[in-house]
Amino acid sequence: MASDLRAALPLLMPKAIAWAESQFSFIAEAGQPIDSSLFAVAQSVGVLHPELIRIAEVSHLPLPEDPELRRVALDAGLLGQGMVGLTFGYGVYICHGHKDLRLLSHEFRHVYQYEHTGSIASFLPIYLEQIATFGYDDAPFEVDARAHERCHA
Repeated sequence: MASDLRAALPLLMPKAIAWAESQFSFIAEAGQPIDSSLFAVAQSVGVLHPELIRIAEVSHLPLPEDPELRRVALDAGLLGQGMVGLTFGYGVYICHGHKDLRLLSHEFRHVYQYEHTGSIASFLPIYLEQIATFGYDDAPFEVDARAHERCHA
């Protein structure tokens, strides 16, 4: 499976970046800014510009329309059952009923990672290569995000 993802990355990367950027645009328009308590949480996990974060609460996380991109994302464990949060730059999707401090701090750490790498187009190749190399649970960006999860403010 990891070798399948690695082999698919060169062809799928432009589609993945375009899809991620379109999702960010949607969240930027439809999402809500974070309040002062979440502003502090974002700062505590390293986010430089918490004022730019927007959260869109959804019934389920979106899947790419492109069949190959959707298949690879599901096979790699990036999307699908059990996934309740997803971050694109400063845009964060949270599934209804899952907006808790642990998940938000995890997703805000991904915001920090996007800031650190510079853009969606620079973050995704690194992140997806990590998933292909280590698997979702052991990918360094995921390990880092879990290490910054908060149980209380």
